[in-house]
Amino acid sequence: MNLDQLIAFERIVREGSFSKAAWALQLSQPTVSARLKALEASVGGPLFKRNNRAVVLTERGSRFLPFARQALEAMQKGAEAAEESSETSSAALKIGVLHSMAGGFVSPALSQFTKKHPAATCIMKEGNHWQLIERLHDNQIELGLIAWPPIGPQLTELTPLIQFREQMVLLAHKAHPLAKLSKVMVEDVARLSNPFLLLTFWQVTPEPLTRLAESATHTLEVPTDTGRYLLAHGTGAGFFNAAQITPELFAKDVVEIDIIDMPKLYRYSALARLTRRSTLSGAAAQFTNCLADQAKKQGLLYSG
Repeated sequence: MNLDQLIAFERIVREGSFSKAAWALQLSQPTVSARLKALEASVGGPLFKRNNRAVVLTERGSRFLPFARQALEAMQKGAEAAEESSETSSAALKIGVLHSMAGGFVSPALSQFTKKHPAATCIMKEGNHWQLIERLHDNQIELGLIAWPPIGPQLTELTPLIQFREQMVLLAHKAHPLAKLSKVMVEDVARLSNPFLLLTFWQVTPEPLTRLAESATHTLEVPTDTGRYLLAHGTGAGFFNAAQITPELFAKDVVEIDIIDMPKLYRYSALARLTRRSTLSGAAAQFTNCLADQAKKQGLLYSG
């Protein structure tokens, strides 16, 4: 039994198939199968039941899984302890954040963190919700700012440290037809947005927003930076989260638009860690405090 075999086993469990595990690990499927076969020989029997659709843990596999994950976690902690003990290495903060929250929310907190801890190094990775969850499981990051609650089996494997709630606001350029109406209704947004900008930062798009996008004369589904650019240059209207509504955006003559017949929309997120990781590094704990301070300033803290 070796580390590569445990990694292959845990990845097959997470992905639900040998082929997906091989792709994620950047290995050939025969290599993953060989590692699993060797591991099964070590533990005395099959760890999976195989069928045409997926692989399912046997009773032996279910009993073995928590110990395999503990072993992988212990190896990761050992590597981190060795790194922190090096005379040439300072404590490293490893975080992953949703792209839509990186600028207006996380950046001020990171600035506060670096002023308080100038010797600390930081590795911050941006990504979408699912990419960040993968990086948490792969120990590429210690903390992840992700959509909350996550949908799928990962829910029971993640623990939120701080939860946030952002109100979604409809924005348009001051010269846009919607900005010139004294009262705006959903049908006005659908008719006049031209195009309606549907941003791709949702884990699941809320039903009112889905209906609006479907009824709009013209809809563009775009990433956040593209949406911000279009908005600032007078093209379209769309809902943006609080972290994106920065002074720089409003300097481009962008205005908020209230829809009188639509309920308020919110996006929920959380700073989370793997549940099996019972303690945080000193750098992660300090950054968590800085992010909580920033959330208080922006009114984003949410008790759940």
